[in-house]
Amino acid sequence: MRRTSTLFAILLFMASPQSAGLPTLDVDGAAAIDRMFRSAIDKGDIPGVVAAVVNKDRILYLKAFGKQDVARGVPMSTNTVFRIASMTKPITSVGIMMLYEQGKLRLDDAVRNYLPAYKGREVIATFNEQDATYTTRPAKREITIRHLLTHTSGLSYDFTSPTVLAIETKTGKDPKDLPLLFDPGTKWNYSPATAVLGTIIEKLCGQSLEEWDQTKIFRPLGMAETTYTPVPALAARLATVHQRETTGLVETPNPLQFAPSVRGDGGLVSTASDYSAFVQMLLNEGRWHGTQLLKPETVRLMTANQIGSVVVETMPAALPRRSAAFPFGAGKDKFGLGFQITMTEGAPAHERGAGSYTWAGIDNTHFWVDPKNGIGVVILTQVLPFYNGTSMDVLKRFERLIYEHLE
Repeated sequence: MRRTSTLFAILLFMASPQSAGLPTLDVDGAAAIDRMFRSAIDKGDIPGVVAAVVNKDRILYLKAFGKQDVARGVPMSTNTVFRIASMTKPITSVGIMMLYEQGKLRLDDAVRNYLPAYKGREVIATFNEQDATYTTRPAKREITIRHLLTHTSGLSYDFTSPTVLAIETKTGKDPKDLPLLFDPGTKWNYSPATAVLGTIIEKLCGQSLEEWDQTKIFRPLGMAETTYTPVPALAARLATVHQRETTGLVETPNPLQFAPSVRGDGGLVSTASDYSAFVQMLLNEGRWHGTQLLKPETVRLMTANQIGSVVVETMPAALPRRSAAFPFGAGKDKFGLGFQITMTEGAPAHERGAGSYTWAGIDNTHFWVDPKNGIGVVILTQVLPFYNGTSMDVLKRFERLIYEHLE
């Protein structure tokens, strides 16, 4: 069901009785954010954006700027649909934790118990950069569900590892089928681990990931426009993707027919308002408008440090057109069960508070939840490469204006 602008206006300007005492965004702040986004569009920093700020009970800010499709002159709207890519991962992680609550799996279960192909996965011992040959050794421990959730499994994407990129190019194998980069649990490395978790959900539940997500997560949260397989009317509202070149932004037209990719680590399309409902559920520790997906203690478990003394590391730009080095917070931030956790207090710089948790999608879609300050934020664009300086500058300006004007 398509949400109307009237409903958005009600959500934006009418607080329910439960909203008393919750944080709000002052009028000057909303106006300043508007000006910043309009300026970014006018300067060509981004072609278009939809951004939302929520508290536990309502949407405080939801606006669209720029173009959904530049070549066709289609304006961006709050109903625009985005490829959210790896913002799929937290949804899959929530699905796994729902199964955890049901007793269908344990966090320290070996992945081989569910997917025998991961039994005895070896670690790369030596690697020859000249010809991409390598040797392996036995891993010191098996990969567990916890390792997959925390990105400490030893798996890697090609765009975050020159070694994996070279081996994948030579062999044609999927990165999640290659030997591990390190012993599970010893390092953090962004990876397709959540794709493996998606396969585990399908095996345990006897459903496709789309069916599981729709039944257990999207319908209960009212996320009617989030799916792997958008119908033509929904796909028609899909924003185009732009590549940032030295000459400016280059747009890729949308295909005539949307090609679904159903994976636990990516492939969903969504809207800012739909994803805001997911963010509000997390902000409310598992509940959304009377619907409970997770217990509060489970959300707290997911958003606490689960990697001990290990830290989130900088991922190199192995494929620079796809991604710059990322993420902010590398070298000090921790990781929970599906989320990067901010370890530094951002108040002096008008930034998110310590304990905030976040993740993002390759086309520069981002969200974070800030329990300390009682807000969640969603910002959606469709610009490559991921984490390019211009896109991240826009995100940071948005963040600082929010916290400067939070009441």
